[in-house]
Amino acid sequence: MNTSVELPLWSVLLGLLLATLWLLQHFLLPSARWILRRRANRLIDEVNTRLALQIPSFKLTRRSVLVDRLTFHPRVVELVDRMAQSEDIPREALMRKAGIYAREIVPAFNALLYFKAAYFIARHVVHSLYRVRLGFADDDALQRLPAGSSVVFLMNHRSNMDYILATYLAAEKTALSYAVGEWARIWPLQQLIRAMGGYFVRRDSGNALYRRVLECYVQMAADGGVPQAVFPEGRLSRDGQLGPARLGLLGYMTRGFDPDSGRDIVFIPVGINYDRVIEDRSLLRDAEKLPRRNLGDSLGILLRYSSRLLWQAVRGRRFRNGYACVNFGQPVSLRDWMRVRHLKAGELEDVGPLAEALMSRIGDITPILPVALVTTLFARAPEQTFTDMELKAQVLALLNSLEQRGHRAYIPRSDYHYAVDVGVRMLTLRGILLEEDGIYRAAETEQRIIRYYANSIAHLLRDEPVTEAGASETS
Repeated sequence: MNTSVELPLWSVLLGLLLATLWLLQHFLLPSARWILRRRANRLIDEVNTRLALQIPSFKLTRRSVLVDRLTFHPRVVELVDRMAQSEDIPREALMRKAGIYAREIVPAFNALLYFKAAYFIARHVVHSLYRVRLGFADDDALQRLPAGSSVVFLMNHRSNMDYILATYLAAEKTALSYAVGEWARIWPLQQLIRAMGGYFVRRDSGNALYRRVLECYVQMAADGGVPQAVFPEGRLSRDGQLGPARLGLLGYMTRGFDPDSGRDIVFIPVGINYDRVIEDRSLLRDAEKLPRRNLGDSLGILLRYSSRLLWQAVRGRRFRNGYACVNFGQPVSLRDWMRVRHLKAGELEDVGPLAEALMSRIGDITPILPVALVTTLFARAPEQTFTDMELKAQVLALLNSLEQRGHRAYIPRSDYHYAVDVGVRMLTLRGILLEEDGIYRAAETEQRIIRYYANSIAHLLRDEPVTEAGASETS
């Protein structure tokens, strides 16, 4: 009974490893998943009591279930059968591809990550970089939306900060699901985006099967009532102007829509603007098809930028990057839009008119910020100089003209003179405007960046008559 048994050390370590794996698989991991799922369910119940748009059950469905539903969607299977016959490709191979595309697209929403970690990070990031302001939002209109409506937030695309800014400002209203380009498919960013409910889109893909899978997912999400956020321009604005809408995702959402039955689709225009877009010079280089900077140059620019911020902070002149402002416009019901035009189910083949109407609404509510106002004057008259009083008089006249036509400007502290000071300060700190003996002029080498920021509100001024001197006649 007291006989000892000797075992090799490797067998003891192997036994411990197997026992640990068994405990992890059958006890520790299931317990951890149960605890996290319970906390997530409590959080969802809590936030649904205060959200204007509650989290739909579709968004909470297990990812594996959604992947299977998408892979074997009747319209996907129909295309697979047709391609298998016409292109002589094994059906199993096409279904495998459909499954790969489905796993690539379908998100894996995590309420704890979205409402705890992501909100916390977004809040601190945007407030460390900008003075964030919600210019206008009709919360009552959101509350009045018919039950079961699919809500789509349509935004202009100024900066990669748009994702973070909109997530932060919309977190009190709903949990947004973004359509994100392939640029974000890098570890660990893609895992984070999926966990926040985002889905990836291959821009300009010519693969018919991929497009069908994507279309079916977008329609599944819309039918499931998932609040989506879409940048209809399809990419960042390279020159600061509001671009035309690309019709891909919008067409997917509206295809086959029946205004007389089913769930309504409600579009909410969102206008975003910044006193400073962090990647402005990179976007301008891309617009002019200049070669991209190498890693050394990029690191040098980052070091100079960080040093400048530190020096400004030491001198007490750290003003972040000015203001970032978001306006939420009036909801547009697709059902009402089609009924006004006497369109029935399946008759909305051309989404161009709808896209133009929605882009017009986005343009109308683009926030007018101090830097955009000041740069507009110098873009009109690049060689002109202004005293402080002359500059304020011209900016206030421009602002008055815009407000008379119903456009929304964000005026810091409700002080028009301070607003001009904010815009001038931002531009002089960056060397875009130069000040000598109280006279302001545009730096000769900064004309492109001046036009870039003026372009953010250029669409609001297209019908305004301009004199030869460059100032509007209303001024």
